[in-house]
Amino acid sequence: MRENKILTLSMNPAIDRNAGVRQVEPNKKLRCQEPSLSPGGGGINVARAIHKLGGKAKVVYPAGGPTGDMLEQLLKREGIRQCRIQTESWMRESLTVTEETTGNQFRFGMPGPHLPNPIWEKCLETILKESQSVDFLVASGSLPPGVPDDFYAQLAKKRDPHLKLIADSSGKSLKKLKGCGLFLLKPNLRELRDLSGRELETERDQERAAKELVRNGTCEVLVLSLGAVGVLLTTRDFQKRFRAPVVPVKSRIGAGDSTVAGIVLGLTRKMDLIEAVLFGISSGVAAVMTPGTELCRRDDAERIFKQVKEENKIKTQVIASSRAFPKKMRSHE
Repeated sequence: MRENKILTLSMNPAIDRNAGVRQVEPNKKLRCQEPSLSPGGGGINVARAIHKLGGKAKVVYPAGGPTGDMLEQLLKREGIRQCRIQTESWMRESLTVTEETTGNQFRFGMPGPHLPNPIWEKCLETILKESQSVDFLVASGSLPPGVPDDFYAQLAKKRDPHLKLIADSSGKSLKKLKGCGLFLLKPNLRELRDLSGRELETERDQERAAKELVRNGTCEVLVLSLGAVGVLLTTRDFQKRFRAPVVPVKSRIGAGDSTVAGIVLGLTRKMDLIEAVLFGISSGVAAVMTPGTELCRRDDAERIFKQVKEENKIKTQVIASSRAFPKKMRSHE
């Protein structure tokens, strides 16, 4: 049995600075509270959330300069196993400011440093090597300047056949994943519209678009994130909506990454696909209950998981497929 079953990739990592200010006003010097610093970037946040949920994951990322050194130390402090690929350019920082009078969040994401061909090619080579000893690879987040739009698609085509690749991206890099045979894809509604080229005004439109992506070989499982509403789960033989419970929202940062973390961790814990998706929903809901960039808390996620299982009336199912999800599933209601 592999000790580390999950590997994550973050091609555009960041230091996330999170601060509060009484009120945001233009053309004035705004005096913020002392900021908190957290590791950031899609794959990094997925690994952090897995760790917070009691699991283990290793993250691969490129980073340079003092900001890269800071990221490495922050990850060590959280106990995250890592493989840093050294770059010459300083790694980016991002800023989130919460307005205390309204609770509104203002999020400023920087593009990241330019990665020349030798660096991103080394990243691809490293991730292919590291992923030989794991079951799941989560490729999540944006691509920095210099990295080709088909980077994730190249990874999908060159990966070991045993590897279950989960992707969570957007824009041109997401479109390049069409037909790439992912294990799981987690778009939001806007991203599903971009992939389908249609407005998707009704629930039926959403369901058809999700089915098309599964049937054309883009992915085996599609989890459409619908925010506070929940998710739409689609496989070749199964489709169902699952609702998310209503909770007080403190911050939406990292909710999607926490959802992915809950799903992949659930699958490594031998949950069936439906249970794993419900655990993902629970982890995402737990993330919005925490302030700033804290992500999910294990106690919250496990408590909410019990609740959503009861609300969705899902009983444990046994996965017969050797590909870690059932070819045909039905809900037990």
